Amino acid sequence: MGRTNNFDFISIMIERGFLHQVTDIENLQKEMLKNPIVGYIGFDCTAPSLHVGSLIQIMMLRWFQKTGNKPIVLMGGGTTKVGDPSGKDSARPLLSNKKIKFNKENIKTIFEKFLIFDEKNNGSIMVDNADWLENLNYISFLRDYGAYFSVNKLINLESVKLRLEREQNLSFLEFNYSLLQAFDFLQLSKNYDCKIQMGGSDQWGNIITGLDLVKKATSKQAYGLTSPLLTTSSGSKMGKTANGAVWLNNDQLSDWDFWQFWRNTEDLDVIKFLKLFTELPISEISALEKLKGADINDAKIILANEVTKLCRSSEAANKISSSSANLFNKYKIDDTLPSVKLNNGEISFIDALKKLKFLNTNGEARRLIRGNGAKINDVVVNDENYTLSSKDYEEGKAKISYGKKKHGILILN
Repeated sequence: MGRTNNFDFISIMIERGFLHQVTDIENLQKEMLKNPIVGYIGFDCTAPSLHVGSLIQIMMLRWFQKTGNKPIVLMGGGTTKVGDPSGKDSARPLLSNKKIKFNKENIKTIFEKFLIFDEKNNGSIMVDNADWLENLNYISFLRDYGAYFSVNKLINLESVKLRLEREQNLSFLEFNYSLLQAFDFLQLSKNYDCKIQMGGSDQWGNIITGLDLVKKATSKQAYGLTSPLLTTSSGSKMGKTANGAVWLNNDQLSDWDFWQFWRNTEDLDVIKFLKLFTELPISEISALEKLKGADINDAKIILANEVTKLCRSSEAANKISSSSANLFNKYKIDDTLPSVKLNNGEISFIDALKKLKFLNTNGEARRLIRGNGAKINDVVVNDENYTLSSKDYEEGKAKISYGKKKHGILILN
C-alpha cells in the first residue's frame, strides 16, 4: 500500500466525495500537517458480514492509513448488545454472546484486505469495546462521567428526536447507546491518543457527543468527520437490492454476484462510485466520465473489476471479467458462476430456478418462464412444465439463466 503526504487526507476526502461534515477543519488540517494522527471507526457485529453500505467507511480508513495516519478498527462486541437507534424505527433484536462472537470473527477478515496490520508506526490495530464496556461499573460511570452528558442535547440527537416525534418506542437501553459510543472515544483517546472519530452521516450526533466527552474529561482536542448517506441515483439505499444485502464476505455472497452488483450500477452513479470505491487516479476517472451511451458499460466493468480486486481478489476479478465477456456464447459455461450440485439431473425447470435462488415461489418461476425470461444453455425455454434431462447437460453441467444478468450452473455429482 503506497503512502502519500499526511495533509492529503482531507483533500482526498473532499476530492473523492467522502466528506459530509467535519469539525474544526482548519485545526484538523494543521494538526495532520505537523504529525500523523490516530483515528477510528466503529463497526457493530449485528451480522456475519458487513455489507456494501459499510464500504465507504472502510475506504475512509484505507485512505487514512495510506496518507500516513494510524487507523483503529473498533469492533462493537459491547455496543452490539445495546443496539444503535440511529436510522432505526424500532429496537434491533438482541443477539447472544455466541452469535456476536461468531459475527465478529467473520467481519474481521474483510479488514485484512483493506488495511495493513503490523507493528509499524501507522500499522492498523483492531480493538473490541467489550474489553471496557463488559465490566463497566454503572455507579462509577455515572459518578465519573454523568455530569458531562446533557440530557437536553441527547434528546435532540436525530436518532432520538425522530423516534419521539413519531411516538415510536425508544427504550432506555437504546438511549444509552450514544453514551457508550462516547465512552469508546474517551477510552481510545486515553489508550492510543486517538484524535478523530469517523463514520456515516447518521453517526454525527453520536460523534459530537463523544468528542465533547473527550474534551471535558481530558481537555484534549478531538475531531469528528462523517461521510454522506449514500443512495443510488434512483433513490434506493446503497448496498440493498431486491434480493437482499450485498455482503462483503464471499461466504455470504459469491464473487460472481458481488461483481455483477457493481457491473449493474446505474449510469448516473458510475463516476461517483469510481471515486469512492476504487483507487483509480482522478485523472483516469475524469477520462471515463466522458464516455457516453453504451460505452458507459466499459466504465462499469472497470468499476466492477477494481472493487472486486480490493474486496475479494485480483484472481476473482480477472476470472469473472473474462467469463462475463464470453457469457452469451452458446454453451459457454464458467466455474465462476454460482452453482448447485445435483445427485439427479432430472429436475423441473421451476425447481432449477428456485435451487439457484433466482426465485422463491413456483408462481414467480411460472410467470418468468411463460414470459420468455428463462433460458437453459442460452436457449429460451417457455414451457413451464419442462424437466431437464441428460441432453441438457454438457460434461455434467447445465447453464440456467434468469433474464440477461443472472446465471448459474447445475452440476451433476
